[in-house]
Amino acid sequence: MIISSQLLSDYTHGFFTRNGGVSEGIYSSLNCGFGSGDNRALVAENRQRAMRRLGLQSLKLITCSQVHGTEVLTIANKGVLGNPEKSDALVSDRGGIAIGVLTADCAPVLMADKKSGVVGAVHAGWRGALTGVLEAAANSMERLGSHTRDMRAVIGPCISQSSYEVGPEFRARFESSGCNTDLFFKSSPNKNHYMFDLEGYIVDRMETLGVGQIERCGLDTYENADNFFSFRRSQHLLESSYGRSLSLISVRC
Repeated sequence: MIISSQLLSDYTHGFFTRNGGVSEGIYSSLNCGFGSGDNRALVAENRQRAMRRLGLQSLKLITCSQVHGTEVLTIANKGVLGNPEKSDALVSDRGGIAIGVLTADCAPVLMADKKSGVVGAVHAGWRGALTGVLEAAANSMERLGSHTRDMRAVIGPCISQSSYEVGPEFRARFESSGCNTDLFFKSSPNKNHYMFDLEGYIVDRMETLGVGQIERCGLDTYENADNFFSFRRSQHLLESSYGRSLSLISVRC
């Protein structure tokens, strides 16, 4: 199953579920993360299958290592800027490629500006969102000729507030940044713990940026084990590792 959005209908894109691949066991089945511990040949086949499902088999898929930081890899017609080993977002105005990010509870954010033809893919976990990865991606898109008011952004499947319990030290990080934590944290049944709204926080950051249109998928990766990988669920189940789902977007030739 592929999740797509009318907001990005001018571009070939998709948020892939965990179904339709060749991996087995805890990685079943469309695990697209080379860093997961899965057999690399199976991961490579899964990535090829994903590209074929969108009719992009003739294009190159570019992803980055994702270190929960704010660095951006820019793949432009004029050249490449950035380090794929240190990046958590990709932007491009180049045809003939697809850019993608891998997630398992963190939020994948796909962005596009129809006027400039620039697209972006962002891996936005709590740390990256808090420290500015969304702003960094938007700024990189602007350097390629985009404008935030013309950007459209779609937040893919991620862990929901009802599944995301955190401790007081987590909330304190947001408070120290000046965030109005009452908007994104509600009390947990457990004393001195809270439920964090990652998706809502990302929307707020992008609205503050001035992104023209924003859409949220609203699907919880933690609760829906049949369709999504989840880092937090794997931890609770004491599994040795976990799969990663692919989200991608392309500027077609």
